[in-house]
Amino acid sequence: MLNSGRISTRLPAQDLDRARTFYSDKLGLEPIEERPGGLRYRGATGEFALFQSAGASPGSFTQMAFEVDDVAAVVTELRRRGVVFEEVDLPGLKTVDGIAHVDGNYPSKGSAERAAWFHDSEGNLLGIGEPIP
Repeated sequence: MLNSGRISTRLPAQDLDRARTFYSDKLGLEPIEERPGGLRYRGATGEFALFQSAGASPGSFTQMAFEVDDVAAVVTELRRRGVVFEEVDLPGLKTVDGIAHVDGNYPSKGSAERAAWFHDSEGNLLGIGEPIP
């Protein structure tokens, strides 16, 4: 029933104007469509929407991720734009200069992943991943 449906992420924003500015200035993304209380964005293979919400994201887990070809280059550029990356030091997961090597991956994507995380202006935790063959 759902396997033929398109998947789309929804992220809460307490301040939609602030979120629009962050996604534009920091991430270089512009909405492809908007409505009262919502902004819709499209990437190469998917889409997501920001919606006006009185609730706040806990930001304690990855809510959405972007898969890229070169995570180091993306992190460098986003830092230049003012994005602050999380530093993680947990058993089995440690970032070095904001980037972690994550053992294991879905077999069709490779053997591991290089990953980085940051919070958007609304507290949503976003990830960036680069599959490693």
